[in-house]
Amino acid sequence: MNRLALWFLPLALPAADYVVIVSQKTTEAPGWSEVVQSLEKTRQAKVLRFEGSVLSIQGKLRTESPRWVCWVAQPEELGVKAATDMHQLARDNDADPYEDFQWGVITGRTSDDALKLTDNSKPLIIRTVGASTNFASECVEEGYWFDEFTAGEKWTKPKGGIAEKLSGAKDSTESIVQKLNEGKTDLFITSGHATEHDWQPGYRYRNGVFGHKDGTIIGKALDGKVHTVDSPNPKVYLPIGNCLMGNIPGKNCMALAWMHSCGVKQMVGYVVPTWFGYAGWGVLDYFVEQPGRFTVNQAWLANHHALIWKKLNKADDAQDLNGLEFDTDKTIFYGDPQWEARMAPGALRWEESLKQISAGEWEWTITPKAGVKTFASVNTNGSQRGGRPLIAFLPRNAAGWTLLAGKEWKPVLADDFILLPKPAADTELPKAIVIRIQAK
Repeated sequence: MNRLALWFLPLALPAADYVVIVSQKTTEAPGWSEVVQSLEKTRQAKVLRFEGSVLSIQGKLRTESPRWVCWVAQPEELGVKAATDMHQLARDNDADPYEDFQWGVITGRTSDDALKLTDNSKPLIIRTVGASTNFASECVEEGYWFDEFTAGEKWTKPKGGIAEKLSGAKDSTESIVQKLNEGKTDLFITSGHATEHDWQPGYRYRNGVFGHKDGTIIGKALDGKVHTVDSPNPKVYLPIGNCLMGNIPGKNCMALAWMHSCGVKQMVGYVVPTWFGYAGWGVLDYFVEQPGRFTVNQAWLANHHALIWKKLNKADDAQDLNGLEFDTDKTIFYGDPQWEARMAPGALRWEESLKQISAGEWEWTITPKAGVKTFASVNTNGSQRGGRPLIAFLPRNAAGWTLLAGKEWKPVLADDFILLPKPAADTELPKAIVIRIQAK
């Protein structure tokens, strides 16, 4: 099978499986109660309200032990501390060092913008990927990117074909806006210099600059012309190589403008200037390069699990530890964490199946499909690419797990996921790697 079987999730979720957290202040603000009610209805969610700091909700979250948590927040409640607080809430829900639920933040310049993010009636299958930097085009149905290192260089990957290099305008501003406004881009990936208020798609050359005005993303070209982005089709935005794009210091910022004028329903971004890059670029390792296997939120969480696991296993590497520590809790997820946005199924270098073989006993089978190249890096553009462990999300009907088979692969068993250190590239592999676990 091409992606991890998730059929074990119940069709009708108990209310506590999805929790909405919201401040009393936001509950009482005009229009924002409708945002909470929308999630309460569509996700059968339990609503937990708090006064003061969001950290004050920790005790109630421990009692509920949900799988999904969504914070409905006004822009003034967000910022760098909000991101670190949410990571802390997820990590401190029990005693292990990993985050214990999938979470996201729903917000907007207005309550109407936030309400749009709660529309989860239709999943998104990502077929067209656009970017300002190189990505694993062989893993997507079709796509395009503008090179951030060489002025005038752009690439296109047609459906059923391979990526080809083309010549474009030295200033890519107008071309980027045109591609977004065509309404076909389902996922947009960016890198380059950025702040909460601008983005420079030219990293090593002089190019136009993107900014925001009245909630709309605009591109100002070098000739002074302004090009307005009007791209309402639902999409995912991954500014995985940008500084600060995920930070919301108030209602006037890039993140909220992407949501308001560009149809962005889910977004992952740094809330600080970034230099190490593990927490950002690694999302592509799980999401784009394993097409169809993970939702966006799962890919982001899997990468965070990988970061924590690597920190725990890098005690003798001071440089890596400093970078991993810096990246911990520095990204944020905007959108409904349970909304299904996946890459269209594509070529996978290994297959996975997770199935229950008897009461409380589960088997995870990894089948190599590319010989000794099965676990080699797919794409190395960016920072801290490749080497990510394999991760599968488990059912949450156990109080822990016992390893029955597969000890030689050194798997890590957590509450609701299993992690397998990636076998080294260019090594002989068995026909299948089998991990068997038993619920306690």
